Amino acid sequence: MKIVAAKGILKANDQLATENRARFEREGIYAVNLVGSPGCGKTTLLEGVFRATDGRAAMAVIEGDLAGQVDAERMEKIGVPVVQINTDGMCHLDANMIAAARDGLAIEGPTMLFIENVGNLVCTAGFDLGEHLRLIALSVPEGDDKLIKYPVIFQRSHALVITKIDMLTHSNFSVARVREHMQRLAPQAPIFEVSALHGTGMAELADWLLARRTG
Repeated sequence: MKIVAAKGILKANDQLATENRARFEREGIYAVNLVGSPGCGKTTLLEGVFRATDGRAAMAVIEGDLAGQVDAERMEKIGVPVVQINTDGMCHLDANMIAAARDGLAIEGPTMLFIENVGNLVCTAGFDLGEHLRLIALSVPEGDDKLIKYPVIFQRSHALVITKIDMLTHSNFSVARVREHMQRLAPQAPIFEVSALHGTGMAELADWLLARRTG
C-alpha cells in the first residue's frame, strides 16, 4: 500500500503557487484571494468593489464553486472578464486550478485579479494560490464567533471585511468582539465594515485595495 502524505501534497501546491505568483508579477497582475463562508456575500462584495473603483483599474475574476456558474454569470453581466472553476466536490481551489484558469482569461496588461474561493473557512486556509493578498469576508448574519471557531483562516488573512453591516440592528453581532479577536490573530490586518448593497464603506475598501496594488 502506498501512502501519500498531506505535507507532500501541500509542498507541491506551494511550489506551483510560487510559479503562479511569479507569472502574475511578470504580467502585471495583482491577485486577491477572497475567502469566506457560503452566503457571506463574496460575489456582492466584488460587485461593490468594482462599482467603487469606478474604472481606476482593470479587473478580472476567477470564480470557484463546487458546481454551477451563477456567480460567473453575475460577473459577465457587469462586463468583468471571468473564468468559472467547478471543483466537483472539492472544498477549495488550489494552485493548479488557478494556473489553468489564468490560461482561460483574456486579459492583458495591469489587472487586479480577484479569485473568489469556494465558500469554506477550513479547507481554504491551507492552500496558497499564488495570490498577493488574502481577503476574508465575515457577514453579520454568521455571528461574531467565527474567529474563535476557525482561527487559522483569519490568522492567515491580510484584511477582514465585515459584510452586511446594515443588518447589525437585527442581530446581536458584536463588531467590538470581532475587532478584539482579529487584533489577537492578525494585528496588522485592517478591518472594513461594509454594506455592498448600500455602498457603505465600499470607497474606503476600494481605495485600500488599489493602494495595495500600486504600493
